[in-house]
Amino acid sequence: MNLSMLRAKIHRATVTGADLDYEGSVSVCPDLIKASGLLINERVDIYNCNNGARFSTYVIKGKKGEICLNGAAARHVQRGDLVIICAYCGLSMDEAKKHEPAVVFVDAKNRVKEKRKEDRKNNK
Repeated sequence: MNLSMLRAKIHRATVTGADLDYEGSVSVCPDLIKASGLLINERVDIYNCNNGARFSTYVIKGKKGEICLNGAAARHVQRGDLVIICAYCGLSMDEAKKHEPAVVFVDAKNRVKEKRKEDRKNNK
């Protein structure tokens, strides 16, 4: 059995742009890509804290401080919205019990404020 588990999360990043004319994706600040362990072209789910929209896209390298939704995804956000960006992975039950996702908290300018691991106490 494979379980779908959170692999990486950027928590409450501020949307800096929305570009309908771009072909698709989310442009993510290189510092946040590195801190979270996200990969270029990796599928991510985006959760908009302002309007409740939930959608999937893929990561491309953006500029410093940038979180820009491109293409059709741009219809789900406005500049200034707060979003959660999540990537998932498939793990066996034993792997899942030991798994520790990377969780990155950011400030209003999308700078890394804190990086921590989620509590696993119920997974024993």
